[in-house]
Amino acid sequence: MDTDIKLVAIEPTFEDLKLRTPLKFGTGVVYATTSLTVRVTVEKRSGERAEGLGNILLSVIWGYPSANVSFEDRDEAMREVSVRFCRLMLDNADYGHPLDLYLEAKEELAGLAAEVDEDLGMADPMPLLGALVCASPTDAALADAFGKANGICTYDGYTEAFMDYDLSRWCGPEFAGKYPGDYLHSAHKAYLPIFHLAGGLDKLTASEISDEDPDDGLPVSLDQWIERDGIRCFKVKLSGHDNASDVQRTADIARVVQETYDRLGIDGQFHLSTDSNEMNPDPESVVEYLHKLKELSPTAFDALLYLEQPTERDLTVHRFDMRPVSAIKPVVVDEGVTSLEMMDLAVELGWSGVGLKTCKGHSSTLLYVAKAVEQGLVITFQDLTNPGLSLVHEAGFAARIDTLMGFEYNSRQYLPDAAPDVRALHPDLFTVKDGQVSTKSIAGPGLGYRM
Repeated sequence: MDTDIKLVAIEPTFEDLKLRTPLKFGTGVVYATTSLTVRVTVEKRSGERAEGLGNILLSVIWGYPSANVSFEDRDEAMREVSVRFCRLMLDNADYGHPLDLYLEAKEELAGLAAEVDEDLGMADPMPLLGALVCASPTDAALADAFGKANGICTYDGYTEAFMDYDLSRWCGPEFAGKYPGDYLHSAHKAYLPIFHLAGGLDKLTASEISDEDPDDGLPVSLDQWIERDGIRCFKVKLSGHDNASDVQRTADIARVVQETYDRLGIDGQFHLSTDSNEMNPDPESVVEYLHKLKELSPTAFDALLYLEQPTERDLTVHRFDMRPVSAIKPVVVDEGVTSLEMMDLAVELGWSGVGLKTCKGHSSTLLYVAKAVEQGLVITFQDLTNPGLSLVHEAGFAARIDTLMGFEYNSRQYLPDAAPDVRALHPDLFTVKDGQVSTKSIAGPGLGYRM
């Protein structure tokens, strides 16, 4: 098609970022991370050129968990996979739609990661999930450049008018005649509720704050964040291996939220989700957690919207039947979905829905949306403490689909000073009021970065 693009230049750039406060979740504590930005130049058949950008955090502890390889070595490996994927895309550059260009290259990603494992002598191989994170900003940059090259919002380019292939190429014959755009809103939703993260080390009340906490004018404790931002949705990090403490933590958070609402005169409901980052040993332990939570705190139980990936990420190991959990509360698969095949398996095993993340690939996420909508699954939108461009990308995507209560936005807690140039262009997106953000600044061609 005349709208097709071809990659002609690509440049990955890495930046070291230190978190404002440590972020604790199931597999460890994050103190610092690597930000990867990919800049591409593409060319249309007519010779017109455009640039595109993509960004993500190389979240080592999340994407590449290992007890045998140091954080530094895993970070080096993820950087190397990122660079080699950029090289792979450039060496095999051809004209096409960005979705097809990325998904064709994705098939080489596992082999590329294995090469890096061997070259660096890694004791534990990089999971496909980690490699997907490394490739995701290139995918986003191509999508951004495609929109700019054609003078359109990228999300408007997922229709028959711009694509040589329909979804049946990737999703199977039942999707013949259907395109990703069929599952997207025609415009961004104007406002999105945000989920505030209550990490395992986060203080709940101002009385818990000590001299070791930041003194930079930003909130520290949960009640302070509520007072500043009017938050309505809260994501609770759990240990997964100690139900007594997890139940108490969830109940304590619900109590603090309600007490803060009462003190400030905030009317209305609040919502919770939980995430043990696959640390629950089995579905039975999750069911036990839910029963005990309902007994200890009916308020917290009623506020609980869904649980995110409580059991192991490799769905093939035990093939846990999640129906006993989903019969009580929706349970969404996150880390376990790295392909359409794994999403199909999750549905077979009784998961209620899917947790989307742009770090697993913009193009793949479009396929997951189509599958989820067709099967009536719950859709949630998470992040990896996305700052800057990756937050704009995440919010723009979430604003084009129907999610369960908005999207996660926790970089304002842990990386509030990152990407000041991007924040300056999107002040209403990076400022939470009444528990939500405005998407009005996500505009213009491409992914709406306005960079």
